Amino acid sequence: LYKHKLLQLDEESGGAGVDPAPLISNAVSNVICSLILGQRFHHEDREFSMLLSLMARGLEISLNSPAVLINIFPLLYHLPFGAFKELRQVERDITVFLKKIIAKHQETLDPENPRDLADMYLIEMLAQQAAGEEDSSFTEDYLFYIIGDLFIAGTDTTTNSVLWILLYLVLYPDIQDTVQAEIDKVVGGHRVPSLTDRGSLPFTEATIMEVQRLAAVVPLGVPHMASETTEFRGYTIPKGTVVFPNLWSVHRDPTVWDNPDSFNPARFLDDEGKLLKKECFIPFGIGRRVCMGEQLAKMELFLTVTNLLQAFKFRLPEGMPPPPMLGRFGLTLAPYPYTVCVSTRSSNS
Repeated sequence: LYKHKLLQLDEESGGAGVDPAPLISNAVSNVICSLILGQRFHHEDREFSMLLSLMARGLEISLNSPAVLINIFPLLYHLPFGAFKELRQVERDITVFLKKIIAKHQETLDPENPRDLADMYLIEMLAQQAAGEEDSSFTEDYLFYIIGDLFIAGTDTTTNSVLWILLYLVLYPDIQDTVQAEIDKVVGGHRVPSLTDRGSLPFTEATIMEVQRLAAVVPLGVPHMASETTEFRGYTIPKGTVVFPNLWSVHRDPTVWDNPDSFNPARFLDDEGKLLKKECFIPFGIGRRVCMGEQLAKMELFLTVTNLLQAFKFRLPEGMPPPPMLGRFGLTLAPYPYTVCVSTRSSNS
C-alpha cells in the first residue's frame, strides 16, 4: 500500500519529486501501533494523521520555541499564552487519543487471548490488584506514559533515520547501486527481504550503520541523572546532576575514525567484506540505560530500507540542490525537508 502510494505521489508531482517523510512516518508509527495496540491505521485515517501531526508539533514547540525553557524552569509550563499554551493543548489532544484506545482495550480485554503489549500490561495490572499489591507500579497512568513514550520516541527517531539513509543514498548513487546489487544477489526479486537476510547483506548493514554514525539522530542521547555523587576522571559529579552523553562527538572523533566527516560504509567491513562491530559506534547509547527500543529500531531500519531499495530507485529531482546536511536539531537531528524522484526497478531478478 505504501509502495503504491509512493509511486502515485511521484507520478502526480510532474518531476518535482515526492516528500517521503509523511509516508515513512506513517509506516514506522504503524509498526509501533501493531506491537502496543494490536492494530494498524490506514495512512489516510484522519485521527491517526492528526496524532502524528500533534506529536511532530509537540516536539517542535518543546524544542524550537521559548517552551524549551520549561526544562529549566518547570513553572513556565503553566503560562497562559504563546507556545506554552499551545504545548498544553497538544498534550491534551494526544492524551484524549491514547486514553480512548486504552479504554477500548479495557472494554474488550480477554485475559486468555492477549492481543498486544497493552493487553499484557492490563492483565498484569489486574493480577496484581487481585493479589492485593497496593504498591504495584502497574497502573493505568503508567500504561499511558509507556504508550506515549513508545509512540513519540519510536516514531520520530526511526523515521528520521530512514529519511537520512534515503538522503545519503540519493547523494551517493554509487553506494545505492552497490546496496541494490547486494539485495538482488541475496534476496532476488521474487520475495521481500526478511530479518534472516541480515547476516547475508553486510554492505547494506554497513551503509545503514555509516548513516547512523554520521547523522547521529539523537546527538546528545537521552539525558540521565546521577543517582549518587560520583568521581570520574578527576571530576566530581554531584547526585542529581543531569548528564548528556555527546554521541555526536564520539561518532565524529578523529582519534577513533579515519576521515570522520566522510561517508564511507566500508569502514564497517573487514578485508573479507564481513561486518565489523566497533566499540565507538553507539547510536543507541551505552551502558545499563541503553535505548530500550534498540533491537526494534534495528529491525525496522533494516526491513524498511531493504524493502524500499529492492523495489525502487531514488534520485534527486533534476536541477534540485541537496538540502543542508547538518540537519535540524531538536529532540532528534532531522534532515531538512527534501523530495525524491521514485522509479520502479525492473532489473531486480
